[in-house]
Amino acid sequence: MDEVSETMNIETKYQGNIEIDEQRVITFAKGIPAFEDETSFVLLPFEENTPFFVLQSTKTVEVAFVVVNPFDFVPNYQVKLPDSTIDELGIQKQEEVATFVMLTVREPFAGTTANLQAPVIINAAKQKGKQLLMSDTHYQTKHAIFKEVAAAKEGK
Repeated sequence: MDEVSETMNIETKYQGNIEIDEQRVITFAKGIPAFEDETSFVLLPFEENTPFFVLQSTKTVEVAFVVVNPFDFVPNYQVKLPDSTIDELGIQKQEEVATFVMLTVREPFAGTTANLQAPVIINAAKQKGKQLLMSDTHYQTKHAIFKEVAAAKEGK
């Protein structure tokens, strides 16, 4: 018998009311730090043709984080997953892992910063996620990943 995927309507911070496939819901068993009660999220494109996504809570409209793939902006970015995280997320292959970092959006946009110290790790195969707090790192919580991009464009 074929599995029928269920859909659900959610209210989002940036895109209004949308319908999503329940199979796209990512479970954060322990929530996200400071949002421990928020355990159910969906990853949505922020706008077409941009590298930005929104990690949107499925139950609270205001809980939505703008995220990016850090490897697109910080070439030597490295994340070492502890065994406990690998076990918790049921990761079996590196290909299952998607890594994002949360942005603090500022005006002008070139002042936007990324939290490289606490990446969001998602097992895309099992739809499980966790925000990993890396204490033994030189990465910052407010890394200006777009300043270099803006400076490079102005230099042309």
